[in-house]
Amino acid sequence: MKHILFGGDGFVGRVLAARLVEEGAEVVVADIAQGDCPHYARCKWIKVDVTRESEFNKLDISPDDAIYNLSAKMLSPIVTRAERHDFFWPVNYYGTLNILKAMEAAGASNLVHFTTDMIYGHTKTVPMYEDHPVEPLGEYGESKLATENLADKWRREKGFNISLFRPRLIIGPGRLGILEKLFKLVDYNLPVPMIGSGKNPYQFISVFDCADAAYLAWKAGFPNEAYNLGSKNPPSVRVLLGRLIKEAGSKSLLIPTPGWAVKKTLDLLDAVNQPIMDPEQYLIADEECLLDCSKAERELGWLARHSDDDMLVAAYREYRAGLEAKKNPTQPLAKAA
Repeated sequence: MKHILFGGDGFVGRVLAARLVEEGAEVVVADIAQGDCPHYARCKWIKVDVTRESEFNKLDISPDDAIYNLSAKMLSPIVTRAERHDFFWPVNYYGTLNILKAMEAAGASNLVHFTTDMIYGHTKTVPMYEDHPVEPLGEYGESKLATENLADKWRREKGFNISLFRPRLIIGPGRLGILEKLFKLVDYNLPVPMIGSGKNPYQFISVFDCADAAYLAWKAGFPNEAYNLGSKNPPSVRVLLGRLIKEAGSKSLLIPTPGWAVKKTLDLLDAVNQPIMDPEQYLIADEECLLDCSKAERELGWLARHSDDDMLVAAYREYRAGLEAKKNPTQPLAKAA
C-alpha cells in the first residue's frame, strides 16, 4: 500500500510525510509545490492541482492505499469579502470532491480529511464537543463544512472510511499567518490590543500533534468519526501574550478593549474592503472557544503533547531567526526549539 498525501508539501503534510518515510512507508506527495525537505530523497513527488480533475490521471491510486487530504486554502492571507468564495471553495470543496471521485474510480476508500473548528461558529456550549451546533461565520468555515457533508454522503452511499479532524489554529515551524502582526507589535514595543478582557482561554494545536492524529487514524483503520484537535489546558489570552512579551524582552503592554466596539470597527473595515482580520477570527476572539478532545484521546490514543505558550514562543523565535537570516544571508537559519 501507498500513503498518498494531497497537499503533502504543506504545513501538516511535511511533518506527516517525514514520519511515514522514517517508518519505511511508501509515500507519494501530491501537491502543486515541492519544497527542499530531506524526506523527498525517500518519497515520490507528483505535481497535482486538486482543482483539476484531469490532474489525477498522474496518480496510480490502488484500492488499499491510504489517502490524506491536507490541501486547503486557509484564513491567511486575508482576502476581501467579495473574493472569499472564489478563494476558498475551488480548493477546499471542489478539490475534496475531486479527490473523492479519484478514489472511487480507483476503488480506494480510506481517507483522512482535515476540516476546521471554524465550522462551529459562535460558542454555544463550553467545552465544544464534536456534536456542537455547526453555524460557520464565513466562506472558509462554510467551505469546510460542505466537505464534511460530502464525507457523510460518501460514507453512506459508497462505503468510504473517512476520519475527519477539526483542529484549532495550527501553529509550528514554517507558519506565521496572523501571528506575524502580533510579533511585529511585540518587536516594536507597541501596545498589544486584546479583543475583550483577555480573560478567555485561547487554544492552539501543534502541527506535530495534527500529524500524530492523522497517523493514528491510519493505525486505527480510518474510523468513520469526527475528532476535535486542540491543546490541553490552554491559558488565558492575557497569560499567553504576557509570556510572549516577557520572552521577547519587549516593553509592549496588553490593552483590554470593549469587544463589541472592536468587532464593529473591524466589521466596518471589512465592509469597505480593508480587512485586517477575517470575521471568522475576530467574531469569536473574546469567546471561550475551547475544544474538548477526549474523543480522539479515547478512540485513537491521541494526546496533545505541546502547550500553547511553548508553541507561541517557538513560533516567535523562528520569526526572529527568519528576520536575522534576511539581514545576514550567509548565516544558517536557526531552528525554533
